[in-house]
Amino acid sequence: MNEFEKQYQELLNFLKFDDFTILTKRIIDLTLDTEDLNHYKKTNDFLIWLDQNENNVEGKKEKYQAVLSDLHATLINKPIAEKQVLVSTSSLEKSYGSSSFGLGPIEMELRQGEILGLVGENGNGKTTLLRCLCGELYATGGTINYHFKYDDQFDLRTRLVYIPQRTDTWYGSMFENLQFTASSYGYKPEENELIIELIIARLGLRKFRNHSWKSLSSGYKMRFELARMLLRKPKILLIDEPLANLDILAQQTVLEDFKAIAKSPFRPIGIVLSSQQLYEVEKTSDQVIFLKHGKQKNLHEKSVSENEIPIENYLVIEFESEWSQSQLGETFGKLDLVSLQFNGGTYIVSFKENITVYDFMNLLVSEKIPVQYFRNISNSTRRFFVS
Repeated sequence: MNEFEKQYQELLNFLKFDDFTILTKRIIDLTLDTEDLNHYKKTNDFLIWLDQNENNVEGKKEKYQAVLSDLHATLINKPIAEKQVLVSTSSLEKSYGSSSFGLGPIEMELRQGEILGLVGENGNGKTTLLRCLCGELYATGGTINYHFKYDDQFDLRTRLVYIPQRTDTWYGSMFENLQFTASSYGYKPEENELIIELIIARLGLRKFRNHSWKSLSSGYKMRFELARMLLRKPKILLIDEPLANLDILAQQTVLEDFKAIAKSPFRPIGIVLSSQQLYEVEKTSDQVIFLKHGKQKNLHEKSVSENEIPIENYLVIEFESEWSQSQLGETFGKLDLVSLQFNGGTYIVSFKENITVYDFMNLLVSEKIPVQYFRNISNSTRRFFVS
């Protein structure tokens, strides 16, 4: 079963459980995958029908099934894209003369269909790395290699799109701006409006189509900027702090949208996003780079000493408890305790490699330790925020 068939079976499960919201988004994704004007028209007509029949559950299920079957018949024989390397860096560095801050060296590789998360506190080089990758800043050391064809720097910047945290102001209605962008990038008149309707529906922007820029929240401004950039059919999206000022539900929705866009079986793209929302980014990303003082740090670094236990083998747990640090330290000493830190209202406890999370849970129960929550961060870059 290829990637398309796996995703199609997932859509049938969404239909089975009446999960119409995500099903609609994924139908739009498949419609865009067809790159076919006839399917653009059919799906837009379907969206209009949904607006008029919101409470007709049985009728909706029949319509969804018909649309899915039609798209499946078109896409089943379309070649699946190979997940080729899009960009890689080798010993990439950026320094600022006499400034004490310097980025790098950075080693990274991004393939089609992958999301790479950049995490770290403010001022540690996330934005600098994104601006180097898109060509806004020139590296002072190392190399950046783009593994796709482009004619010149303008063509490269078209295929490699950077969305900064603070975007330029749009003038006029949102829909008019998107129409202008589509015309600028060669969309034919008959497909211009159809494809814009699909993209704004995909990103939950239909009711804001006639709004002005100043009337939108920062979250919706970012989504409209994303809609405009998707019209350019980029190879790579570089997005700076897309989760800023969003509530947790909106963060999850945006990240799921990024994941679906990146992992199209037929039009996969690479996405690099920076964020301080570590947990959400790690759940969505295929790989994560942690930056501290401009330096790249990996989860699986080798120990300095041959006699030292590799740090990645430690069991590291983040938790909250009413007990004092001294009470916890005395109790955890019954296991192979390495360290116990109090960090920003939570505890971080580390144990030797022979201790498992089940040992930790058993100790909580046997000693009746009150715990509000706990999380195993042994394989999370969250560890680096407290080391």
